[in-house]
Amino acid sequence: MGFDDGSFEPQTEGEAWLIGVVTRGGQWIDGVLSNKIKIDGMDATPTIIDMVNESRHKDQVRVIMTSGITFAGFNVVDTNQVFEETGIPVIVISRKDPDLPAVKRALKNLPNWQERWEILNSAGEIRSVKSVGTKSRETTIYVQTAGIKWEDAEEIIQTTTTRSSIPEPLRLAHLIATGISRGESVGRV
Repeated sequence: MGFDDGSFEPQTEGEAWLIGVVTRGGQWIDGVLSNKIKIDGMDATPTIIDMVNESRHKDQVRVIMTSGITFAGFNVVDTNQVFEETGIPVIVISRKDPDLPAVKRALKNLPNWQERWEILNSAGEIRSVKSVGTKSRETTIYVQTAGIKWEDAEEIIQTTTTRSSIPEPLRLAHLIATGISRGESVGRV
C-alpha cells in the first residue's frame, strides 16, 4: 500500500488529500483509499493507521510505503507508530536526500516543532538505493524503514518499481492525489 498527498497551498490553513493505493507487487491496483489531513498538522500518523486498519484490503497488505516522511507540508508520519499499530512494516521513499538542517529550520516555525523533529529523528537511518525503472537506467532514491529487514525492503522496492524510478504504489498514489486536488495529475512519476 503506497501513500502520497495531493497538492495544497503551503503555509495556509486547510486540508490536503491523502491517497493510499493497494497494488499486487508493481503490477495492478486492488484498491484506492482516500482521506484528508491538515496542512502542517499532526494527524498524518493516526489517519494512515485508521485508513490501513479499517481497510478491507488490510489482510493482503505486506508493506506500507510512504512518499517521504511528511505530508501536507510538515505533517510528519511516525513510521514506528504506524508499524506498531498496524503490524505492517513501513518503507519511506524519497527522491532526494533529505536536507535535515533545512528541515529543522523550517520546523521551528511550527507549533510542536520539537515533537515533529523527534519523530523525524526516530525514523531510522536514511539509506540510498539504486532503483532501475522501465527506462533501464539507475536512479538513486532514499529510504527509511520500520519493522522490516533492510534486505527485504530493498527486494520489495525492486519488485514494485515497474514503470518509473519509484515503486508503483507510490507512483499511482501520486497520480491519483494530484489528479483529485488539481483536476489533472502533475509532476514526475
